[in-house]
Amino acid sequence: MSNIDEISDRAWAALAPHLSGKAGDVGRTGTDNRLFLNAVFWVARHGCAWRALPARFGKHDTLRKRSRRWAQKGIWQRLFEAVQEPDLDWVMLDSTVVRAHAQAAGSRKKVASETKPSAGAAAG
Repeated sequence: MSNIDEISDRAWAALAPHLSGKAGDVGRTGTDNRLFLNAVFWVARHGCAWRALPARFGKHDTLRKRSRRWAQKGIWQRLFEAVQEPDLDWVMLDSTVVRAHAQAAGSRKKVASETKPSAGAAAG
């Protein structure tokens, strides 16, 4: 897919098997899980409220409620675990290459220098 606001075919292939509402599942079949995920990712990417969603995704309130239901049922957690790297023990950070801002090390902020009294005012 070329649209930046849509989930890639590769990502969809990894997520789709872990979603409920597929053909063959018991109960109501989800209406276009891929479009729903595109809507959720759009909101996350743009950092906006649900009501700002473009109309092509559907009714914003319905999508918001569906996202909340997924959170309550643990579906988001299941998806995160499904795409997570199984063994991250090999990841190591060497502190010699990690830089922190000077203030993170406890240095003080520079403030405007205080006005020093002039020699004439002290003399007189």
